[in-house]
Amino acid sequence: MIRKLLDKVFGRNSSASEPAVKLTVIPGKRHGVRRNQINPCALKITQQLQSAGFAAYIVGGAVRDLLLGLIPKDYDVATNATPEEVHKLFRRSRIIGRRFRLVHVMCGAETVEVSTFRGPSSDDDEDSIAVPLTDQHGRLLRDNVFGTQEEDALRRDFTINALYFDPVKEEILDYLNGFKDINAKEMRIIGAPEQRYREDPVRLLRAVRLAAKLGLQIENETAKPIGDLAPLLQNVPPSRLFDEMLKLLLSGHALSCLVELRARGLHHGLLPMLDIILEQPLGERFITIALKNTDDRIRQDKPVSPGFLFAILLWHEVLSGWNSRLSAGEKPMPALFTAMDQVLAEQHKKLAIPRRFDAVMQEIWSMQPRFEARTGRKPFRLLTHPRFRAAYDFLQLRCESGELAMEVGLWWKNFIAGDPGEREKMLTAPSPGKKKRRRRRKKTASAAAETTNQETG
Repeated sequence: MIRKLLDKVFGRNSSASEPAVKLTVIPGKRHGVRRNQINPCALKITQQLQSAGFAAYIVGGAVRDLLLGLIPKDYDVATNATPEEVHKLFRRSRIIGRRFRLVHVMCGAETVEVSTFRGPSSDDDEDSIAVPLTDQHGRLLRDNVFGTQEEDALRRDFTINALYFDPVKEEILDYLNGFKDINAKEMRIIGAPEQRYREDPVRLLRAVRLAAKLGLQIENETAKPIGDLAPLLQNVPPSRLFDEMLKLLLSGHALSCLVELRARGLHHGLLPMLDIILEQPLGERFITIALKNTDDRIRQDKPVSPGFLFAILLWHEVLSGWNSRLSAGEKPMPALFTAMDQVLAEQHKKLAIPRRFDAVMQEIWSMQPRFEARTGRKPFRLLTHPRFRAAYDFLQLRCESGELAMEVGLWWKNFIAGDPGEREKMLTAPSPGKKKRRRRRKKTASAAAETTNQETG
């Protein structure tokens, strides 16, 4: 029975490699997770579902993080109740999703996602006539079948994400040795690696992100196909690719993730020409410093703007286009805006960066030349710009990386800290040539007036 189930789940012959499926119940004294560590909202939901006669467990990343001594950001609940049954049980809830229906249950300002155990899709399903099971590359197009808990475990991506915690009994249910892999600090994909990556190519990025974030080693067989299958990411909807890239950048381990992406050949196509940028000394240093600072902010629970992050990653692509246009004789600001438009247009095709971030990136980029103008009232006007702080932080990264002279960043640092009198003293006087031209214009106007008076007299 298990062999037939595996064939159905992974769409392969029984001779293919199979994950070991054996339920292990791990008691609380062995795993150490307690119900008081669970988010109150998620705990209430699981208890209420169990009281109504359903099976209900905390599942996935929350269990994994608790076992690793981390604080989970999100809690998901898995149950054998259908979405309609869950929705009926919780007044403040709603059913969402098309590909796979889920229920969002609200507790105050919190939302917990409740999913029904999934089973394997097959070509025998009723909707197989309208939509095939996979595309020509093996990516799953249908995944909306309910199943048993064992089938649900097999459908998950990595063994460390296939653990079920019962907060009432304080037991963990483990079908695929995920507990053992967590203790070994190893990440292993469930099933045949190539088949599972083809089903959902985003797993290629998730493997890299989770390994870097959690300090795990990707198991050899799990890691082997990653580089060869990287082109499959071109078939992923841009919105999903953006979501995964944003998770990576906001993981607090963006720098190590980027290094791993590059080592495994996964950066090509995510941010066009990022591979070229990373091979340029200034570009690599700029991105390295910026991502390190970003990781530090996230670990200190400080806010980070996605628009600022993408402005960092795409800056040297903008800079390259800008310099090319300046060399061709274009005026500085029109050349900069054209370069920005071209880079953003390319990114919208590849990564689907939401357009709400465009304005943030454009303002940060377009303010950079203005930092080099330190005469008259220009610095004061720049200080009042609503995006000044982000643009200033961006400037400091450019100086730290060696792209601009440190003197520019130091001048602005002192200008911001100075009182009004000190700021006035710091301003550079206009060049004598400009003053002279203004005096000549005044003289010419005066002479013209005198001549007119003589003629009328």
